[in-house]
Amino acid sequence: MNIQIFNLSMNTEDRDLRRLFSSFGRVSSAEVTRDKLTGRSKRNGIIEMPIEIEARQAIVSLNKTLFDGNLVSVSEYLLKPEW
Repeated sequence: MNIQIFNLSMNTEDRDLRRLFSSFGRVSSAEVTRDKLTGRSKRNGIIEMPIEIEARQAIVSLNKTLFDGNLVSVSEYLLKPEW
């Protein structure tokens, strides 16, 4: 299951996301989204957790909590269908 997280600190790194979500289960990938030109954080990220129940527990537990000094929003990442 893919998870999105918003309102990250500018200092948050991929490893910080992996560590945060790993406390709920296995994390396949964790990445802070970055601007392609500048490399600066866009202050959001995508986390992939292969076990849905662990991913849902992470979403419920971490949504609207403080992380790295910021109140973050965490939700399931829903891809738009390609028509």
